[in-house]
This record gives sequence, C-alpha cells and structure tokens, in this order.
Amino acid sequence: MSGLWRYVLVRFLLIIPTVFILVTMVFIFMRGIGDPITAALGGQLTPAQLAERVHSAGYDRPVLEQYIEYLGQVLRGDFGRTLTDNRPVTEVLLHYGTATLELVCYSLIVAFLVGIPLGILAAKVRDRWGDATLRIFAVLMYATPVFFLGLVLKLIFTVWLGVLPASGRANPRTVIALDRLDGSSGIYLIDALRVGNPAYLQDVLSHAVLPAAALGLLTAGIFLRLVRTNMISTLSTDYVDAARSRGVGEYRLTTVHAFRPALVPIITVIGLQVALLLGGAILTETTFEWNGLGSQLTLYLAKRDFVAVQGIVALLAVIVAVTNFIVDLVAAAIDPRVRY
Repeated sequence: MSGLWRYVLVRFLLIIPTVFILVTMVFIFMRGIGDPITAALGGQLTPAQLAERVHSAGYDRPVLEQYIEYLGQVLRGDFGRTLTDNRPVTEVLLHYGTATLELVCYSLIVAFLVGIPLGILAAKVRDRWGDATLRIFAVLMYATPVFFLGLVLKLIFTVWLGVLPASGRANPRTVIALDRLDGSSGIYLIDALRVGNPAYLQDVLSHAVLPAAALGLLTAGIFLRLVRTNMISTLSTDYVDAARSRGVGEYRLTTVHAFRPALVPIITVIGLQVALLLGGAILTETTFEWNGLGSQLTLYLAKRDFVAVQGIVALLAVIVAVTNFIVDLVAAAIDPRVRY
C-alpha cells in the first residue's frame, strides 16, 4: 500500500475512537448528575409519577446496561427523543444543524477573506508600523469575546447606521417562504437561490453579515498571525532567494513561491478552528437569535434535557472528527511530506 493510501486509511480509522471517546464522556458526565428524567422533570411530577417515568424509560437500570443500549441506538442512528418536547433527536439535529452549518461556512469565508490577505500583507511590511497595527488587530480579534463583538457590531450597524438587521436568519416572510419550499435544504442561501427571488437572497445575506463577521473575525485573527509567521519563514528560504535572483517578480514570489509552503500549517489549523467555531456558534446564535444547534443546545441545557444534549454533542463530535480528516487529506495533497 502506498504511503498516501496508508495515511488516508489511518486517518479515517481514527475517526471511530475519537467519536467513541467523546460520546462516552458525554454519556458519563450526563449520568453523573442523575437520570435525565429526574433532572428535567423533578418538581413537576409527584414522586410516584416520577418513579414510573424513570422506570418506563429504563433509567433505574445499571449504568453499564444503559450505556451498551445507548451505543446500540447510536450505531443505528437513533439518538432517542427529547424529554422536554418529545421530538426525535435526529429531527432536531436535521432541522437546526443546517442553520449552524450555514453560519460556520459564512464565518470561515470571513476568516479567509480577512485573515489570509492581511497576514500576507503583515509579512510583506514586517517590523513596520503597518505590521504592528495588523498584529494588534489580530490580538484584539482573538481576545475579544464573540458575544461582546456581536453587541458592538449590532450597536454600530443596526442602531447607529441602521443598515443591517440585528437578529434572526431572515425576515418572517422569507422564513415562511423558504421553509415551505419543496425539498427545502434548511440552508437559506441555497433555498433562496432555488426560489430565484432576489429579495429573498438579499434578505438572507443581510441577516448573515453581522453574525458571520462576529464569529469569523475571531478566527481571522488566528489566521492573520499564522500566515504572517509562516510567510516570513518561507520568504527567507533559499529557493525564494534563488527565484528572486532569476528575476521573478515580488507578487509572484509572494503568492506562488512563498504562499503555498506557508499554507500547510494554516490548513492543519483549520480543523482545530472548526471546533472553535462550533463552540463560538453557541454564543453567536444566542446573541443574534440565530436559530441553530447552538441556541438549541443552550435551551436544552437550561431545561436539563440530557437526551437532547447527548445527541447534539455527538453530532458536533462527528463534524469535528470528519473535518479534521478532510483537513489531513488536503494537507497531504499539498505537501507529500505530511504523510511520512
């Protein structure tokens, strides 16, 4: 087996223990504070009614037996039903997961468009006032809590300037039209393009600007510093000096000869940043009333609906593991040395 395919196989197989460990940890932590029915409905039912509900759900059985049964359900794609509204957890994941996916994609686009060009620029003006300004900007973006940045953006662009909406994924009229669309994907941008109504598309994009900027600038600060550091390193290598001596222009040196080797560490970090974005999506969705998995996770935690929490966290674990697998493949395709 070639080095590349062996690398792909090993990275793919690592998804299984990663997801297994995370699902197990969530199950243990949730059960460590009692059964989910008592946690969610305690005080709302009489002791006899509560005991009957606990027994019928099987939460009075040994924890190991419950764990084995839970793993079997997960392998079949069955995450149970929520305790608060009695909905299948898979339905919750499908309905709200697309909203979170859309927000994360928007945020990554913002991070790429802001972080990478500014990182290249900072490397080109190294140790000058422009470099210092960009580095301060990167630190501020990374250190600022996403909910605080979101409130600042709302204050500027909604309250003061009045040019962007403050909350939601779209206006109620647009939401109703897109949700009623046959074969709706749940991703409003795609559905608005399918409808072909420019007003719907403009509405969806205008609502996405502020939450995407708040979450994306957090990651843009990381990309900026990482690109700057790696670009400085590659610009000082012998092969770049040799290309410069042959008369290669500075623009080509920067964008081709230096940028591609500097791209490998950036791609590797993307997998880690997806986990950061998913975590930040919880606060972002709450700040901007973006009805996705993050806001639902907050709601279910407040109601102590541990069945729903387990399902949402398990899905997030799968997303992070698969994203890291894809990132590893892209890094190996760019730099063959990665797989050795």
